[in-house]
Amino acid sequence: MNRATRFYQAAIGKKAVMGITGLIGIGFVIGHMAGNLLVFRGPDAMNAYAHFLKSTGELLWIVRLVLITAVVLHVIAAWQLTLQNRAARPVGYVDRKPQVTTFASKTMRWGGVILLLFIVLHILHFTTGTLRPSGFFDEADVYGNVIASFRIWWVTLFYVIAMIALGLHLYHGAWSSVRSLGYAQPSKDPLHRRIALGIAVVVWLGFTAIPVAVFAGLIA
Repeated sequence: MNRATRFYQAAIGKKAVMGITGLIGIGFVIGHMAGNLLVFRGPDAMNAYAHFLKSTGELLWIVRLVLITAVVLHVIAAWQLTLQNRAARPVGYVDRKPQVTTFASKTMRWGGVILLLFIVLHILHFTTGTLRPSGFFDEADVYGNVIASFRIWWVTLFYVIAMIALGLHLYHGAWSSVRSLGYAQPSKDPLHRRIALGIAVVVWLGFTAIPVAVFAGLIA
């Protein structure tokens, strides 16, 4: 058994994998949000951005493969760490004193499930066009796809709920990722994680503003 395998089998190894893949995910969602906000500049800006991404060819596919790999490793490490923790203590505490936690940390598991479902549906919706709630999909007209989709109330609602889960996941994940890699110490007051909170709020607002603005008729 090599050193890398032994390291991963330990809890610290799985946390390190989650930390690295989590940071990759954070970098992606920030960049993805910035690109999506071009919808507020109109169809020319949004479609030109989408065309630029597609024109990168192999580079785009490399990025996609890195992201897919990161998501898969993140989910596997999280699942295995959960099983490992349960196996280490199959019987619950008789008298458990609650630690200082946040609502975000308590919702990481179910929030992660929602995000995993969202990622799959989002790809089928806007990337492949397999799911067409509005009946409209034009690979060359990303702006039109966004407008047609978010005029439907339940599509907008689904995205808003998913972005709440993303914001909570980012708030806890942004802090725990750097901590898992040894770059931050446990905080006595989790509510003071200002950088993590700032990232979560900005990303949540950026992604949520788009479907809400379309549905409200502010973008057409």
